[in-house]
Amino acid sequence: MTPDQTTRTSKFLSLVLRHQPDAAHVTLDPSGWVDVANLLEGCAKGGCPISRDDLNHVVATNVKKRFEFNADQTRIRASQGHSVEVDLAYTPESPPELLYHGTATRFLNSIREKGLLKMQRHHVHLSAETQVTQEVGARHGRPALLTILGGQMHREGHVFFRSTNGVWLVEHVPPQYIQFA
Repeated sequence: MTPDQTTRTSKFLSLVLRHQPDAAHVTLDPSGWVDVANLLEGCAKGGCPISRDDLNHVVATNVKKRFEFNADQTRIRASQGHSVEVDLAYTPESPPELLYHGTATRFLNSIREKGLLKMQRHHVHLSAETQVTQEVGARHGRPALLTILGGQMHREGHVFFRSTNGVWLVEHVPPQYIQFA
């Protein structure tokens, strides 16, 4: 696969496995899993044919590790970022003291007022590293890096989860836990 093909395939898989399973004529189970054979057949019907080798390549090379196979690699799901109803069954964990969130500067006034909201997703996404968060912010305009007081939030009752690809998830980040650079 060329890099462009890999990117296109990854974007289509994100659409299907996180937001619109019907784009590939599949149904996610309650935990977000779909049978690989059904997915490949559905992708072909949806106008984005993917071979099993291509699917394996996209899962293995995706820098953000957005997708995961089950143990016997017969099912696949997105690691987080769903706008459709799924229960990924992650258990609560204690986050690092500091976490980070990348956004665009044009959203800062709203964030100062309301904090970080999950919007159409199940959770707010946070990272223990700054590089990825800066890249995320740059996708939406001039980037801004926010520092989140994850440890304090946790001690004050906020529940955190960590996805299989290392993204920290929380329902909401109130403004008092955000440090603006």
